[in-house]
Amino acid sequence: MTYTAMEKANMELVRKFFEVGPSKGDIEAADACLDTELSLHVPFPTTGSGIETINNIVKDCRAAFHGLYVTIEDMIADGDKVTCRFTSRGVHNGAFMGLPPTGKSIALTGIEIFRLKNGRIAEIWGEANLMGLMLQLNIPMPSS
Repeated sequence: MTYTAMEKANMELVRKFFEVGPSKGDIEAADACLDTELSLHVPFPTTGSGIETINNIVKDCRAAFHGLYVTIEDMIADGDKVTCRFTSRGVHNGAFMGLPPTGKSIALTGIEIFRLKNGRIAEIWGEANLMGLMLQLNIPMPSS
């Protein structure tokens, strides 16, 4: 696939965001990738808005999963959007979404779509396989 210079730059910015934010916990470096008016649409309970919200998610996930590292499995760009299929790996040694630590290794898969504006991430839509995560952690499923 052939990408424009802008699409390549957008892909590199998204790759950098994953590397410095979720994978290394360098909030300041991750914030440099984000538009000040960031809009976030993800399945995690969050507090705050915009950049504060994504920072809280990164901090909470890194506190819950020791050694958290995100691997980009696939990345596609089209105009101002970049889509990533990813796998997050770590060890569940802290509370996560009200679940006590289990000590189990996890591999959480998901897909995120990033919209970029003026060389920054302006919007993120995310879906994560939370059901798969619950199964990995042996969390009982709610009965109907």
